[in-house]
Amino acid sequence: MKAINTVRMGGVDILPLVEGGKGVSVSTGVSAGAWAAAGGAGTVSIVNADSYDENGQPVPQIYHGRTRRERHEELVDYAIRGGITQARVAHEMSGGKGRIHANILWEMGSAERVITGVLEGAPGLIHGLTCGAGMPYRLSEIATRFGVHYYPIVSSARAFNALWKRAYHKSADLLGGVVYEDPWRAGGHNGLSNTENPLKPEDPYPRVAALRKLMRGFGLDTTPIIMAGGVWWLEEWEDWIDNPELGPIVFQFGTRPLLTKESPIPEAWKQRLLTLKKGDVYLNRFSPTGFYSSAVNNSFLQELRERSERQVPFAMAAEEDLVVPYGIGARKREVFVKAEDLPRIQQWEQQGFTEALRTQDSTLIFVTPDRAREILADQADCMGCLSECQFSNWSQRGPNYSTGHKADPRSFCIQKTLQAVAHASGPDAAQVLDHNLMFGGTNAWRFATDPFYANGFVPTVQQLVDRIMTGR
Repeated sequence: MKAINTVRMGGVDILPLVEGGKGVSVSTGVSAGAWAAAGGAGTVSIVNADSYDENGQPVPQIYHGRTRRERHEELVDYAIRGGITQARVAHEMSGGKGRIHANILWEMGSAERVITGVLEGAPGLIHGLTCGAGMPYRLSEIATRFGVHYYPIVSSARAFNALWKRAYHKSADLLGGVVYEDPWRAGGHNGLSNTENPLKPEDPYPRVAALRKLMRGFGLDTTPIIMAGGVWWLEEWEDWIDNPELGPIVFQFGTRPLLTKESPIPEAWKQRLLTLKKGDVYLNRFSPTGFYSSAVNNSFLQELRERSERQVPFAMAAEEDLVVPYGIGARKREVFVKAEDLPRIQQWEQQGFTEALRTQDSTLIFVTPDRAREILADQADCMGCLSECQFSNWSQRGPNYSTGHKADPRSFCIQKTLQAVAHASGPDAAQVLDHNLMFGGTNAWRFATDPFYANGFVPTVQQLVDRIMTGR
C-alpha cells in the first residue's frame, strides 16, 4: 500500500480525508469537529441544522405561519440559527486542527440567505463552503466576500467548465478543491444528466481524469479533486494515489461516518446499517427536487413505487382512446380513462385504493383515503424548504411563490421525512426509520461484511480515520 500523505487544501496541510456533508441534522458539529480533530476536513451541514434549548435538547422545527411565505421565513431563521450553533460546536470539538467546512444545497430554499447568515453569525469558524445540488455560480462570490475557500460539487467536467467560465475564474485563489460526486455511487441526491443511464454506472476514473485535464487548462494543476462516492478501503483506490494523470486526490467519506460514536443518527439507524445487504440501497426518482437520490430500499420507497404503479392517464373531456367516464373526488367529477384501464382501477378500489389524485402529467394515481389525506396535508403545510418543489408547487422564484403547475402526489415532503428519520427515538424508532427516507451510499452494505465492524463494533471518528489511513 502506498503511503497516504497530507495534502494542501484550504491553505493548510491536512489528511486527504473529507467527511461528506449529509443533510438535515446528520452532519453535525460534533461529527465534523471530531473529523477535523483527527486531521481531516469535517463537514457541518447547514441544511436546516439543529439548534438547542437551555437543556441541550434540539429545538423542534415547528411552523406557525399561516402562509407558505410566512413558514418559509421561519424555516430560514431555523436554518441560520442551527448552522451557527453547529459551526460553534465543530470549532470547539476540532481544537484548532484540520478544517471545518459547511455544506449547503444550492437548490435549498433561500440558500444564499442561509449561507450569508451563518457566515455572519459564526465569523472565522468555517474554513470552506461545499455546495452542490444545482449550479452554484454565486458560490465563489459569497466565499470571496467572507474570505473562505469554496468547494463546488460536480459530477462531470462539463459542469465545472460552465461554473469556471461563468464565475469561478474571477476567484481562482479561493477555489480550495473540486468535489467530484459520482452520480451512481454517492449517497443522497445525485447529479445524473439526461444522457446518463441510472442503471449503468460508469467508471469514475475516466471522468475524473477528464476533469483534471480541464482544470489543468485553467491553471489548476495543484487544486485537489475530492473523490466522493463509493470510497471504502483506500487500498482499492491505490492507483489514484500519487497518480500524475489525476494530480492531487482527496477522498470523501459520507456513509462511513454515519456509523461512529459521534454520529448523531438514531441508534436504530446505526443498527440498520449493520444489517444491510448488497442491493439494499438504490437510486430512485421520487425526490421532489427532480434529482435521482440514493437511499435504503425500505417500506417508504416501496410505497412510493407502488403509488406510481397504480397510475393511469386521463382527460377532462373524451379524446382519442380516453373515452370511458370515471368519477373522481367526493363529488365524483367526471373524467375519461382508457377502456382497458377501467378493470385495473376497479381492482385497485377493491384493494382499498379508492382515492384518485391528479398529477401534473395528466395521470391519476390511486391511494387509500388515509394516504390521500396525508399527501394533501403535507402539500398544504409546505414551508418552502427547496427553491422549487415538485410535491407542493412551491417556487421561490416564481410569481406568487408558485411554479404554476399542479403539485405532484407521486413525490413526498422531503423536509418532513428527513426530520423524522434524523430524530427518531424510543421503542418505535425502527418503525419510523422504515417509513421515512434513509439516504445512503451504494456501498453501505459493506458495514455488514467489513471485519472492522465485527460483532457490531461502532468506532469513534478517530478510530475510523486511523483505520482508513491503513488503507485496509
